[in-house]
Amino acid sequence: MLSKPILVGIHRDPDQEFNTVLRRYEMVLDYNGIKHVRLSVDDPGFWGQVRNISLFVYIWRHDDRSRHPALAILPVIEHELGIPVYPNSRTCWHYDDKIRQWYLLKSRGFPMIQSWVFWGRDQALAWAKTADLPVVFKLKGGAGSTNVLKLDSRSEVNKIINRMFGPGVPPEGLPKSLNKSKWEKLLRFCAVQKRRWQGEALPYTMHGSSWAIHRNYVYFQKFLPGNDCDTRITVIGKRAFGFRRMNRAGDFRASGSGLIDYDIGKIDSKCIEIAFDISRKMGFQSMAYDFLEAPEGNWQIAEISYLYLDTAIWQCPGYWDENLRWVKGHYWPQYCQLVDVLGMPGLKQPEILP
Repeated sequence: MLSKPILVGIHRDPDQEFNTVLRRYEMVLDYNGIKHVRLSVDDPGFWGQVRNISLFVYIWRHDDRSRHPALAILPVIEHELGIPVYPNSRTCWHYDDKIRQWYLLKSRGFPMIQSWVFWGRDQALAWAKTADLPVVFKLKGGAGSTNVLKLDSRSEVNKIINRMFGPGVPPEGLPKSLNKSKWEKLLRFCAVQKRRWQGEALPYTMHGSSWAIHRNYVYFQKFLPGNDCDTRITVIGKRAFGFRRMNRAGDFRASGSGLIDYDIGKIDSKCIEIAFDISRKMGFQSMAYDFLEAPEGNWQIAEISYLYLDTAIWQCPGYWDENLRWVKGHYWPQYCQLVDVLGMPGLKQPEILP
């Protein structure tokens, strides 16, 4: 009996948008003659369509308008309907939640930076009396180094604790973090109003990105001095892409700086080995690991993320395989992911993807 033809379903962004990242999946599929369909859970026929596909792709981001629909339907499609999905549950249930990441990887003994999580004010204040300073405070969600502060004094620590167990903090609401300045917020407001006055549709990213106030928890991370960059290792299946992200001028934060060093000679192979080991043992389809070097010389992980900038991976001059052999070339993560989840090693990559 002939096997069912492959059909890949790709979920749209909120407001029915279909961005460049998603179109690159389509371009790879088109180049290889594989049929695909655009889907949205808001469509009346969605569940009937899903039952006929071979793979469901939903690239969801940290904003709530993207997160909540994805977390509502992905487990159903993967576990109840038995349809392969990307990302699968093991890969993404902890995305953009630093507390989940800390609990998950520390429970398996992986080298996470020492962290402290408190769900009660009294316990947090008691810890703060003797905590070694400085420490790094983070909201559990946030990208590009937003919602990340270095606290140098005990009064700063106590102030954050009392705020988090009091009124809380709105997303992108931490002063002195890398959130947008008042001027940037004003420009954004003007851009939104101009679109509305001209009757243009607003991209969903110009709407409010998150719904909830962060409160009733605190998350602190040990500050590791002497790092002018972090090392980002992204593992996709049996491939590891690597580069260094340099800190912003006069700052301790590297994520989102855009200052990328692709010199593979500056990548410590130990970071690659650790990343491969974690992805293999945890069953991650794809994962980016952010490494910092501790004063003792060992590498420790600050955060992990299933989602990352695809163009940064493309610009890597190649990747390491599981035996740390170098494979030269430029590869789109969408291509590598589809090779793996479809089980099609013969899949071809288009020469140019815009």
